[in-house]
Amino acid sequence: MTVALMWEARAVEGRGEALLAWARDQELPVRPLRRETFRAPQDRVLVITWWDAAYDADLPELPEPGDELVARAVHRWR
Repeated sequence: MTVALMWEARAVEGRGEALLAWARDQELPVRPLRRETFRAPQDRVLVITWWDAAYDADLPELPEPGDELVARAVHRWR
């Protein structure tokens, strides 16, 4: 089964590029099948990772960025 994890954060105003760079620099302890990073309106950054795993598997996720980068808590979906 393939599981997709979605991670979305909204940058502090004017910090979208910094948040995007931070997200791209984050290494996971295990490499996913696929990983894509996107930038969206309102300085949002979305990272989607795909895994060959059961839906309820314990999978690595990107951490929370520092408060200097994000305007709110990260949203996560499976």
